[in-house]
Amino acid sequence: MSSSLSLSLSLLLLLLFFLLSSIAAAPSSVQTLHTKPTTLFNPKLPLRTLSSSKKFEGSSDLVHLRYHMGPVLSSHPINIYLIWYGRWSLPQKLLIKDFLLSISTSDLRAAPTPSVAEWWRTVSLYTDQTGANVSRSVVVAGEHADVKYSQGKALTRLSVQQVIGNAVRSAPFPADHKHGIYLILTSDDVTMQDFCRAVCGFHYFTFPSMVGYTLPYAWIGNSAKQCPEVCAYPFALPAYMGGGGPGALSPPNKDIGVDGMISVIGHELAELSSNPLVNAWYAGEDPTAPTEIGDLCEGLYGTGGGGGYIGQVMKDREGRTFNVNGRKGRKFLLQWIWSPELKACAGPNALD
Repeated sequence: MSSSLSLSLSLLLLLLFFLLSSIAAAPSSVQTLHTKPTTLFNPKLPLRTLSSSKKFEGSSDLVHLRYHMGPVLSSHPINIYLIWYGRWSLPQKLLIKDFLLSISTSDLRAAPTPSVAEWWRTVSLYTDQTGANVSRSVVVAGEHADVKYSQGKALTRLSVQQVIGNAVRSAPFPADHKHGIYLILTSDDVTMQDFCRAVCGFHYFTFPSMVGYTLPYAWIGNSAKQCPEVCAYPFALPAYMGGGGPGALSPPNKDIGVDGMISVIGHELAELSSNPLVNAWYAGEDPTAPTEIGDLCEGLYGTGGGGGYIGQVMKDREGRTFNVNGRKGRKFLLQWIWSPELKACAGPNALD
């Protein structure tokens, strides 16, 4: 082989080497597999019209959440007694019960991460003076259907205790004052004192003079026909938006009223578990109006929330919005909870 031909081949090989090297170094135009979800989004929505004076966005050393020496719900399990007040369909009941039972569903095959059980872990960080944590085990111990509206269709904070008293006295429920909590869920045709105006749900404890025992309870109403823009936010937006702003998010289970209720149920359960007799975990000096672990994070559902942004949440293939997974393939949108360790709002779908 002549020297000139050898030199030409050498130059050709050298040119080919540089060409291949530059191709390898260049960014690939071929789509690769992404390990992170591609359905994340963080919509900015108008704040709901319910007063948000207790809301704290983000984290701060200025939030003085303190323990006031009272009990937390540390029993294993926590027995939940459900009172279905008014007319409820079977699918609605099953949806709410699947959420409650998802709290104890720690198997990732049954409820993949981020899950309701992981969301509840933040609640379980709260302890009493003995060091006992809020329980991570929850069961639905009993159900009672008050289909005849025993206290009418316009309830008050006192008459709702009569609803519990009737259920206990008629013996569908025990008076489980050591391990039980009572959830009164009212249908969309029932009004409640301060509903839509000041509250979407509340928790307290019964008076022995009315029920015979001191029983921790929570009330949550279905707002579908009364104020979904307030109590089913962000699945419904205020009427004044008139289509000019961002659209309402699609509820994960196609039921605006019940999907909205579930976030409120989660909020109230977290506070009921960490402050059942209103003498355990709360901020502020007034126990009659405590700022609790759900209040501090109201309206926050993911990383980057605050200032009208709900935070990074997910969409499924049908465009339904969620941030946690539950049992039986259920998906839910739950507000974040204040973490005593991070001293910030926290949730299992956090990106940081």
